[in-house]
Amino acid sequence: MTRVALAIYDMDKTVTRKATFTAFLLHAARRLNPLRLALIPVTAIYGLGYALKLIDRARLKELNYALLIGRPAPERLAAAVESFADAQLDSNILPGARLAIAADKAAGRRLVLATASYRLYAATIAQRLGFDDVIGTLQQVDAKGRTLARIDGANCYGAAKQDMILAWLREQGLERDAIHVRFYSDHVSDAVVHRWADEPVAANPHRPLLDLAKAEGWEVAEWK
Repeated sequence: MTRVALAIYDMDKTVTRKATFTAFLLHAARRLNPLRLALIPVTAIYGLGYALKLIDRARLKELNYALLIGRPAPERLAAAVESFADAQLDSNILPGARLAIAADKAAGRRLVLATASYRLYAATIAQRLGFDDVIGTLQQVDAKGRTLARIDGANCYGAAKQDMILAWLREQGLERDAIHVRFYSDHVSDAVVHRWADEPVAANPHRPLLDLAKAEGWEVAEWK
């Protein structure tokens, strides 16, 4: 039986040079309501709450989104997303990642981006890079079609990322034994997906993932 070949990529610091979430919040705030930038010191308070484990990573994202973006009209938010994607493609995509994506596409692999970043903007970046599918953190939408800070479902991070990949496979009608997965990520939080994949790749790994990759015999790719 011929298996469907998948190449699943994390985004932040795997495909991109720098993380994108804070950059997106600042970009959107400047575009939508620059007065909100005066609230940036409040984000430090939220960060302290996260460091003290008073709030989790998902709640931290929600609070910062609500603070800096709020509930803009859908068309205004869409314009901010497009301009942010322009900026990312212009300066924040690693050349080595572009080459890997192109090689996987040439090899006939279905390209999937699986990221903890909001799908709101990750999908636009992914589309421009040639990805076929996107799995990311979803947000609720109100009756007026405005995107809310509140996460819809789980934050696509750690074990939740694997759960969301598995849910996506079910939606696509793909059984595990009918696919071959090559998975790229820079962070040890994705180790559960690395272990599940057929070809785990530690891409631009930070030290904990590099140590794990060496112990497990995983491929290491340095795209920086």
